[in-house]
Amino acid sequence: MPAVQVREEESFENALRRFKRKCEKSGILTELKKRQYFEKPSVKRKRRLLQARKKEIRRMAEERRLGLR
Repeated sequence: MPAVQVREEESFENALRRFKRKCEKSGILTELKKRQYFEKPSVKRKRRLLQARKKEIRRMAEERRLGLR
């Protein structure tokens, strides 16, 4: 669990902003959303394959853009 020490003369809003940023970087919110509903293993596998396919397409487009291929 990310923790934030409130500094002297720091407003609550700034401390809250730092806390939210730490939570986002650690991936807590995405993990929470994933665990909110049960996902069947077949659906999980399809989602991961789709993500891998999209990642590969983005990588190939970036290589083409830079003229590496």
